[in-house]
Amino acid sequence: MKPNQFSFQQRLRSFRFAFNGIISFLRKEHNAWIHLLATIVVITLGFITNVSSGEWLALLLAVALVWMSEMFNTCIEKLIDFVSTDRHPSLKFIKDVSAGAVLVCAIISMVIGLIIFIPHLNLFNE
Repeated sequence: MKPNQFSFQQRLRSFRFAFNGIISFLRKEHNAWIHLLATIVVITLGFITNVSSGEWLALLLAVALVWMSEMFNTCIEKLIDFVSTDRHPSLKFIKDVSAGAVLVCAIISMVIGLIIFIPHLNLFNE
């Protein structure tokens, strides 16, 4: 087979690698468990409160954003740990900014969730 020729076998194999990555992430990273719990809560609340299609889109995008940022953060941290065991201000900066990106995503996602769920749950109505 030519190097650039399309192959269904290769595509299926790449999906297997991706699923292995997700499973490894869930097994090895404690923060993944927190995100999984939050995801289950958000999806459950979405069904209970019967959110609209637009609200589902916002919630799912927010959930995906947090998952992706946490996974990228984990990759960045693991790569830095692999490359160097030394403590270096630049490496610390990279790790801190990467972790900060996850925090920003999580806070914005929480705000999105509050904007959507507070009216559905009538938390502040008399």
